[in-house]
Amino acid sequence: MSVIILGIESSCDDTSAAVIRDGILASNVIASQKVHEEYGGVVPELASRAHQQNIVPVVDAALKRAGVDKHDLSAIAFTRGPGLLGSLLVGTSFAKGLSLGLNIPIVDVNHLHGHVLSHFIRKNEDDTVPEFPYICLLISGGNSQIILVKSPSEMEVLGQTIDDAAGEAFDKCAKVMGLPYPGGPHIDRLASEGDPKRFKFSKPRIAGLDYSFSGLKTSFLYTLRDNLKTDPDFIEKNKADLAASLQATIIDILLSKLKKAVEITGVKTVAIGGGVSANSGVRNAVAEYCHKNALNAFIPERAFTTDNAAMVAIAGYFKYLENEFCAYDAAPYARVQV
Repeated sequence: MSVIILGIESSCDDTSAAVIRDGILASNVIASQKVHEEYGGVVPELASRAHQQNIVPVVDAALKRAGVDKHDLSAIAFTRGPGLLGSLLVGTSFAKGLSLGLNIPIVDVNHLHGHVLSHFIRKNEDDTVPEFPYICLLISGGNSQIILVKSPSEMEVLGQTIDDAAGEAFDKCAKVMGLPYPGGPHIDRLASEGDPKRFKFSKPRIAGLDYSFSGLKTSFLYTLRDNLKTDPDFIEKNKADLAASLQATIIDILLSKLKKAVEITGVKTVAIGGGVSANSGVRNAVAEYCHKNALNAFIPERAFTTDNAAMVAIAGYFKYLENEFCAYDAAPYARVQV
């Protein structure tokens, strides 16, 4: 009998549902929330209300596109955290209610583990997946981590940000440049038109494999402040070069620690995941580094870099195979669980 997992993702501002049958993706539906754009960031209360409106039609669409009846489901996987608590409560409550109604188990998924395991999302049997162990550079708006992945259930964090994450640096710097939210994609677009060596920004000196991006952000702001004193149109005139220099600096910071992790562990496979892994510069830099050093590189499809239920479903699929089910009194959590 087939193992069919329904995945539900509602950790932030995207409502998503996906169906995986025997490890193969059958559907992945995402409803994005445009309401936050005018505020320059996600408004938690608006996000949770939008999830309430979207979750039923999104789950219904995922089941229909997969050609699966709800009574054929083996289990329901849901994001338990980290994320916005109100948003997580919507997905958690829906998953619990549906599982009780169908009398099938629920599987709780760590959102970050979902990003790490997104490379196991297969559209057909021939798709290549990483071999264990591998190193995953997880880079998103809230997290920047280097993780040694030994199995679907055994992961060791080798290094992580001690302040801002890479995605925050992109978005916050983009905001002061007057770019729309989310700013990361706009920085990526402008960077392709600019000179990455035009401006020099501070780089952190953090021991080990930990990251820091707060100093870079401050250096960027000082550059704008100092130049705007003499030229009010400085940002508008130099948007492309500012974006290119910012992106190049962030990539350099990310790659420097990734290279150290590879040297320390001797692992021959490198993967990236999270929203920032959609950045063209990051993708190209990691692919080039792996090619030059004879490493196996796994760069996710852009559809699987942002918050999506396919990664929740595949993470839940692995836990289902190990009979790791979730109790109904389990509460969502907003912060990373160590």
